This record gives sequence, C-alpha cells and structure tokens, in this order.
Amino acid sequence: MRLSNNLIYQNGLSSILNSQSAVSKAQEQVNTQKRVLTAADDPSAMASALLYNDMIQSNEQFSKNINMVTSRLSTEESVLDNIKSALDSAYTLSIQAGNGVYDDIDREGIAEEVKSLQSTILDLMNTKSEDGKYIFSGYQDNTPSYSYNSVDGRYEYGGDQGQHKIKVAEGVEVKSSDNGFDTFENVNARLNVASNDGSESGGITDSQIYVTEQSQFDKFHKEQYVPGGAGTANTLSFIVSTGTPNTFTVEQDGNPISSGSFEGSVIKYQGMEVSFSPVANGQIDVDLEAPQKENALNTLDDLIAGLTDPSLSQEEFEQVLADAIVQLDNAKNQVSLVQAGLGGRLNTVQKVEQSNADLDISNKAAKAELVELDMAEAITELTKQETALQASQATFGRLANLSLFDYL
Repeated sequence: MRLSNNLIYQNGLSSILNSQSAVSKAQEQVNTQKRVLTAADDPSAMASALLYNDMIQSNEQFSKNINMVTSRLSTEESVLDNIKSALDSAYTLSIQAGNGVYDDIDREGIAEEVKSLQSTILDLMNTKSEDGKYIFSGYQDNTPSYSYNSVDGRYEYGGDQGQHKIKVAEGVEVKSSDNGFDTFENVNARLNVASNDGSESGGITDSQIYVTEQSQFDKFHKEQYVPGGAGTANTLSFIVSTGTPNTFTVEQDGNPISSGSFEGSVIKYQGMEVSFSPVANGQIDVDLEAPQKENALNTLDDLIAGLTDPSLSQEEFEQVLADAIVQLDNAKNQVSLVQAGLGGRLNTVQKVEQSNADLDISNKAAKAELVELDMAEAITELTKQETALQASQATFGRLANLSLFDYL
C-alpha cells in the first residue's frame, strides 16, 4: 500500500478528532451526570425514561393538588367548628329562655344574644376560599351561600348541590368542599301537628293540641305518618264519650288505632296533650304535619321573634322554644356528620400523599437506572479517552516529522 503525506495527515487528524469527540462526550456525561445524552445513545432507555418523566411530572402536579385540597378542607373544618360552637351557644340560650322566672326584659336580652350569634353564623356560612369563592355554594361559588329574602322574610340558600373535586392521584378524586344544601339545609325540623287548633264537632266547641313529649311523639309520627297521603290519610280523630269514666277513641283516616280514658278536660296521647271544652260527647280532628327541613338561620329567626313577642301565651312560647331546641340540636348533628366525612377525606389525602411519595421515589429510581451515570465508571472512561487523545496527538506529531531524508 502506498503511503502519502496527505493520507498520513488525514488519518492522524481523524484519530485526533474522534478522540476529542469521545473526551467531550465523556466530560458532558460527567457534568450532567447522565449516561444517555441523546436518543441515539440508547433509544429504548430514552423512550422508557420519557415515560417515567411524565409520571414524575404528574406526581408533582398531584402534590400541588394535595396541598390545595388540604388547605381548603382545613379551612372548611375550622369554619364548621366555629358554626357548631355558635349553634351550641344558641341551643343553651334556648334552654335558658325557658326559665319560668324570666320576664319580657330578660327574654329580649336573650334575643339580642341570639341575633349576634345568627349574624356570626351567617358570616361563617358565607366564608370564601383563598381565591374568593364561596366555599358552601357548590358549583355556584360566585353567589353568596345565604342571603335574606325580604319578600318572604326567610333566609335562602343561593348555591346548588354540586361538590368540587380535585384529582390527587391517578384515578383518585377527592371532594374539596361541601355544599350548603347538604350541610345546612338538610336539617330535620321538629315533628309536630299541622295546627295547634283542632277542628271540633258535636258538643265540643274549642280545642288545642300541643306536643309536650317530643321523643314519644316522634316515634308515633314516624310509625303513623303516610308520606304523600291524600285527603284524611294523616288526620287523627279523637272521639270523646262522657261517662264513668270518660273515654276516647283515636281514629286515623276513619280507622280506629287506639282507645283509653281521661280525667278532667285533657287527653294525653302519644306525647300530645289535647285540651278541649266543654267536656261533652264530640270529636276533635288534627292533622299530622309532614316532615320538613329548616336551616338554622330561619330557626334562629323564629326564636328571636318568639322571644320578643309578649303577646304569646305560655303554651305558644313553649312551642317556639321546643322548635328551636330540637332544630338547633339537629343542625349541630348535621354539621358533625359533614365534619366526619370531611375528616375522612383529609385522612384519604394524607394516605394518597404518602403513596404518591413512595411512587415518586420508585419512578425516579427507575429513571436513574436507565439514563443516569455511574460516576466511578464515567470518570474512568473520561481518563481513558483523555489518554487516547494524548496518544493520538503525540503519534500524529511524530508521524508528521517523518522524512526519507532522515534515513539517507
């Protein structure tokens, strides 16, 4: 093979350039601490690493979502604690107002305290999140949760039954709020009769019916009330017969359900007291009231009205207090149920956060195994390539100085 100066120079230069390229690549691997710098280095590893990278980025977003949902649920929990505390204070005042020695001035003083609590509860129900959204308005979170309707004189819920959800892991969504409908509207009102005034016939001309033993009446109402019953399906008829002793029969929708005797002019039956006059043969009809819902703001409104109305009879005032006591207790229980669900969601978020952290470590380790560098091996490779470069440079220098004249 014929060797020329051009071929010697070309081969020497190529060797030096290849060695420089290898050194440069080895140095870049050490600097970036990555084994795979381009897809050409290891196509399969690069493709797998990109998939792991997507999962790592998704986990980063899930972490942000977890922080957001934790913040919102913690805010809601604090608000519900304060609402329940205010409801508890109003409940205590309702019991206190039943003290027989209190006069109208005392009741007005209690009414002022109740007004203050009502204002506090209204403000808490209209709490906003950090981004200015009403937390209890469901999907209608730009609308105040509660407002006063001056036309019908009642507090109304302005949101809907929606619940915002935030994705905290693949396939896992957590409710980040509770709507006011489930929290404050879904509160059972006190079970009662439709009217305290009975409908009389026969020799009886006047009658009043009051629920005095609530737990006993509640059980009776739940057993006997016919949902959606038409006509007289929920009408109780007390049929009075005078004699020795005086007796009564109770019919519902014309069908006898019970009987008994009574003294004086009062019939006590299933938690109800039916007073009438005169004591004569006759009939008293009363309807069972349909189960209803009532929010705490309206319950407090009715309580304030009762406390500041001196024209109420003692029986009527006791009914106002009974409504308030039962409904405020139910409102507290409903808030507690919502808090229980909220606490469960917070626990879920914490467990998902731990799971995400473990998954993140696993994904990063798998990605590192594919594309990241063994530093000891990389430094050895860099040293080898630098040595090869130095050898190429030295060899080229010696070959470039060769001449046949040196051997003549």
